[in-house]
Amino acid sequence: MTVQSDQATPEELEELDWTQLLDAYDYARPQRGELRDGLIMQIEENGVLVSIGTKREGVIPSQDLRQMGDDILEGMQVGDPIQVYIQDPENKEGELILSLTMVQVAKDWEEAGRLFQEGGVVQCKVIGFNKGGLLVQFNRIRGFVPASQVAQLHGRTAAEERQQALQRMVSQEIPLKVIEVDRDRNRLVLSERSATQEWRKAQKHRLLTELQPGDVLSGRVNQLTNFGAFIDLGGADGLAHISELSWQRVNHPREVLSPGQEVKVLVVEIDRDRERIGLSMRRLQPNPWDTIDQRYGLGQLVTGPVTNVTPFGAFVQVEEAVEGLIHASELDVDPQTQPRDLLQPGQIVTARVISLDRQRQRMGLSLRRVNESEPESEGDSSAATEATPADQPATADVAETPVPAMDEVLATTTPLVVRTEPPLPHAEDVASPIADAEEEHVAVSVSPHSNGVE
Repeated sequence: MTVQSDQATPEELEELDWTQLLDAYDYARPQRGELRDGLIMQIEENGVLVSIGTKREGVIPSQDLRQMGDDILEGMQVGDPIQVYIQDPENKEGELILSLTMVQVAKDWEEAGRLFQEGGVVQCKVIGFNKGGLLVQFNRIRGFVPASQVAQLHGRTAAEERQQALQRMVSQEIPLKVIEVDRDRNRLVLSERSATQEWRKAQKHRLLTELQPGDVLSGRVNQLTNFGAFIDLGGADGLAHISELSWQRVNHPREVLSPGQEVKVLVVEIDRDRERIGLSMRRLQPNPWDTIDQRYGLGQLVTGPVTNVTPFGAFVQVEEAVEGLIHASELDVDPQTQPRDLLQPGQIVTARVISLDRQRQRMGLSLRRVNESEPESEGDSSAATEATPADQPATADVAETPVPAMDEVLATTTPLVVRTEPPLPHAEDVASPIADAEEEHVAVSVSPHSNGVE
C-alpha cells in the first residue's frame, strides 16, 4: 500500500509507521545460534513467551526450563528482561523456539575461545575415558584430552597400563589448557600436560615468594636419588638431603621413604635467585642426643652392631639414631692391633662408655675396658681418650701415618654420617628428576656433615 503523507489520515499514518517498523524487524530476522535480549511476556505451563523485537513472540519450551532448575523458573516475572538463544527461527508449526540452556552453552564456547586466545588454565572434572584419552566437563560443554596430552602418560606407556591410568583419573579435577576450539564441529580439545607446566611455573613462583625458613609443609615424595629425596610441595619440588631425612644413619633414601609417600617437611633454606628450596624431615623428629645423658653414663656397658670400621676405629650403633666410636687405642691392649683385624660391620659387640658429650653429639666407647671391675674416674677416662700412638711404645711395625687420637676423631667426625669418597654431589649439579618437565627442579645442597645448609 502506497500512501502520500501530505494527504494521509491519522489512521493511515499510524499504519505507515507500523509497516516501516515491521520492515525493520524483518531486516533483523533472527538466525539460529544468535543470542538476543528480550522481555518475558507470559509464563505458561508449557513454556514462557518472550518478545525479542520480532513480528511474533518466541517460546522457551518447558523441558528447556526444567534443565535450568526450579529456582530459575520460580524467579521469573512478566516484564523481566532475559537473554535467550535462537534454537530454531521457525519450526514446523511456524513457532520461534528459544532456549535458556543454550545461552549458557554459547557463553561457555565464548569462554573456551577466550582461554584459547589468552592461554589460560582451567580446572575440569574427568567424566570418562576411551582408547584415545579423557572426556572432561567444561561447564556445559564436553571436552576431550588426547592421551598424548595427559601428564602422567608418555609414548612408552603400554596400552593396558595406559587404560588403567586413564580409568584411575575418572572423577578427578585436573588442570587443563585449551588447545583447539571448533564450535561448528562441536570440538573442544584440551591439554593437561601444557596446563601442568604452566601451573607448576605459577605455583613455583608463588611458593618462592611466600615460603619462609621454618615453615612446616605437607608434601609428596616425587623421586629418590643417592643424595636425597625430591619432595613435591604442590607445584614446586624441594630437596631433602640424605643427611636431613633422619637422625639415624641412612645409606640410601629408600631405606626411609618411598615414591608417592606423604610426608611433613621443614623449610630450612630458600634460594630465590636460583629457585631452590632446602627441606628437612630430621628436624621435625625428636633429637635422641637431647636426652642422651638421661639414658647413658660414664662406665655404663652398651651393646650394639658395628656399623663401620675405619683405620682409626669402629662405630657401634648404641640405639636407633646414636652411634659411639671405639677408637683404635681402645680396641685391644696391643697397640699394633688394627680395627679390621678385630671387628667387622654387623658384628655385635659390648663396650664401655668412657666419654659423653651431649652438646657435640659425641660418645666414646672402649672395648679393652669391658672387663674392668670398676669404671675409671672421669679424669682417667679423659686421659685414656687423649692417648695417641706417640704415647705407645715405638716398634718397627707401626705405620708411618699415626692413628689420630680419639678426641681428634670425635672432633672432626660425626658418628651418624661418615664421609664417603667420592663426596655426594650437590643438588645444583643434578639434572631435573621429573621426566617430561621442562622446568628446572627446585633443590638445595646440604652438607652431610653439618646441621646447616651450604
